[in-house]
Amino acid sequence: MGTNTSGTLFLIPSALASGSEQAVTTPQVIEVLRHVRCFFVENVRSARRFISALKIGVDIGALEFYEWHKKSDFHSLDAPLKKLLAGTDFGVISEAGLPAVADPGAQIVAWAHRHGVAVRPLTGASSIFLTLMGSGLNGQAFCFHGYLPIDKGARARKLKEIEQAARQGAAQIFMETPYRNNALLEAVVKQVQPDLHLCIGVSLTSPDEWIFTQPVKSWKQNLPDLHKKPAIFILGQPSR
Repeated sequence: MGTNTSGTLFLIPSALASGSEQAVTTPQVIEVLRHVRCFFVENVRSARRFISALKIGVDIGALEFYEWHKKSDFHSLDAPLKKLLAGTDFGVISEAGLPAVADPGAQIVAWAHRHGVAVRPLTGASSIFLTLMGSGLNGQAFCFHGYLPIDKGARARKLKEIEQAARQGAAQIFMETPYRNNALLEAVVKQVQPDLHLCIGVSLTSPDEWIFTQPVKSWKQNLPDLHKKPAIFILGQPSR
């Protein structure tokens, strides 16, 4: 429920694609950005660029940014966390999309709950759910696996596990670092049985976005080039 004296931790969605900031940012997020002055961010440059692109009259130079990565420790944020507990509102901004979803910001949120700080998630674009919405696969039951293992053997075992789960009916969602997308797609079409359906959502909310679902065997015949393009993958069976 949060304490009476601590600030609020706002979870602020950022844009998925450059140039889409004003189109995808809700009035609620803009209202919060107009009064919050302190932020935990995955990347300071990206966070500054996002807020600046909204053109809402905020003095970027007056804002405080504290970087947080998956390898960071809370000692590095001792001062801002004390400031949050003392009553200052903070925002959490991811590199792209929703903070704390496939994002180290989840650790900040967990800390806030442990210390009785009020947490307010705000609505915004999610590449994960946009792809699921457009996939035609099971939106009633699904599982998000995040990033798959880099090691080829471990990745092959994980894909087999995902395939088996997909055949039970639930859509299986996963992703990869953009520069490894092609390697992941090649592994999928090689190791997954050809009748299972694969949806790929690419560069969502950008002018170049596309999303398409077809059997693995059809993807295998004509692999798209996904190098350095943000993408979400879903294995499953079409809704009937």
